[in-house]
Amino acid sequence: MSTMWKRPQVGVISMSYARPFGPEHFILFARMKRAGMDFVELLVPEEGEMDPAAAGVAAHAAGLFIALAARVNLQRDLASADPVAHEAGVAYLHRCVDVAVAMGAKIVGGPLYGTPLVFAGKPPAPIPEELRRARVDRVVAGLKSAGAHAAAHGITLAVEPLNRFETDFCNTARQAVELVRAVGSPAVGVMLDTFHMNMEEDDLAQAIRATGEHLVHFQANENHRGFLGTGHLDWASICRALADVGYSGPITLEPFRRTDDRLSVPLAQWRPPAHDEDGDLAHSAGLLRGFLHAVRA
Repeated sequence: MSTMWKRPQVGVISMSYARPFGPEHFILFARMKRAGMDFVELLVPEEGEMDPAAAGVAAHAAGLFIALAARVNLQRDLASADPVAHEAGVAYLHRCVDVAVAMGAKIVGGPLYGTPLVFAGKPPAPIPEELRRARVDRVVAGLKSAGAHAAAHGITLAVEPLNRFETDFCNTARQAVELVRAVGSPAVGVMLDTFHMNMEEDDLAQAIRATGEHLVHFQANENHRGFLGTGHLDWASICRALADVGYSGPITLEPFRRTDDRLSVPLAQWRPPAHDEDGDLAHSAGLLRGFLHAVRA
């Protein structure tokens, strides 16, 4: 491994502090910085939620840079056979790029292909090969359009595979690489999240290595999406793989808290923090940086 490897920077998603995250929460940027964060990952704001330029100024003033997470839905879905929903999906990704420019962000990640199935109530049904191919073609065409817009503005789009319970389109690193190769844009890469990888990959480290140069964003989450070190993921092997592919992009912490283990309380539901968790976040960041430092030797 080259001694010139640049250590990835570690940040936190804004949901760890508040959701929705609005202008009244900009004061929290300073807390994130004190907790040891290099950047904040914000959800791409909907129209009227916040002034993107003001958010960028506030984060920069606190010493943070910004990454963005896109929010797709069935009304803006690249994979949709409904032309209105498909075009809305393309338009949304173009808007994500414009918001990134206004904020001074360089990357927009997430399940950009669409087909969100969270809590859909029933499993997705198999589809005929002709319809599967048509759906892939729609996503590729949409990402080509968004990728061209992103490239023109110096923004990178990061396609994130999700687990089988959240989408039926892209579940593995291999599928994400296949998709970005089909798009063929230097502005469209892969984003990996260890929470989803833990469910869908045979070997997390090998999946990272197979993604290779296509990896442009990374989310470090435990198997149960808790704070790092509280689950069973092998962070030494994960960080070694990141070093092996020379990954130097951002790494986001995205813990979902588990403060209520009563029966019939959904674990997948976001909950606001019940106490100051800066210490837990700082510990997670420190653990990750420790492994990243160790694999450089």
